[in-house]
Amino acid sequence: MLANENGIILFDGVCNFCHSSVNTIIRFDKKKYFRFAPIQSDIGQHLMKKHGLDPLKFDSVILVDDNKAYTYSSAILNIARKMGGIYSLAYAFMIIPPFIRNGLYKWIAKNRYKWFGKKDACMVPTHEIRGRFVG
Repeated sequence: MLANENGIILFDGVCNFCHSSVNTIIRFDKKKYFRFAPIQSDIGQHLMKKHGLDPLKFDSVILVDDNKAYTYSSAILNIARKMGGIYSLAYAFMIIPPFIRNGLYKWIAKNRYKWFGKKDACMVPTHEIRGRFVG
């Protein structure tokens, strides 16, 4: 379906917090390494199935990179590492046991709609950033 699946971030396309996070990554990803797709999209569903993830359960951002899918806090920390600069320092949090990191991540994910709201439909990228989206 995609020739190069490295550096694809799958996100909840109706989540305001996720939308804001994607915009932040786009703004600070100077190398333009990352591409994006809503989990709800055909490509998002395809990549989830390909990597053994339940496409009906999407409570995590997913990073597909180096033929591996990273979820929860591991996805966020690997994204930060690839962004470089000061963001790469966040990767040091990988020393925290995953059950702690992921517990915090899941608590935020569970409350994201309540705290930040949600859209009725997936975000539509602007003309300037449309090329960064797949699918």
